[in-house]
Formats: sequence, C-alpha cells, structure tokens
Amino acid sequence: MQHDLQLRAAARVIYDACYPSEDWSPIGFDEAERFGTIHYRQAVDAALRARAVMAARGEQLQLPVFA
Repeated sequence: MQHDLQLRAAARVIYDACYPSEDWSPIGFDEAERFGTIHYRQAVDAALRARAVMAARGEQLQLPVFA
C-alpha cells in the first residue's frame, strides 16, 4: 500500500476516525500498519470499499492534506 499514497491516506483517516484513542486501539496508525493489526486491515478494507463506491459514481476521492 506504500505505492498508493491516496489509499494509504484514506486508510489513515478511517483508522483515526474509528479508533480515536487508546480505548479503541492501543497503537497509532503507523505502528498498526507496520504490524498489520486487525484495526489496520479493517481500515484498509474500508478505504478500498470507499474507493470502489466513488469510482462507480465516477467521482474523485478527495482527502485532507496532512502536514
């Protein structure tokens, strides 16, 4: 997924929205990605599904820019 920066950004946004604190996931996105946790895999799956929905509509997936 490191080659698809837009998909990775979408997965990060979903991860942060779904797992906003240590109560939900004990580690942040970068560590979850490195270890391939279930939380990370769920966020990637959600990003892939969102991309498919947007592509079916012919829309461009717009994501916030991270500094």
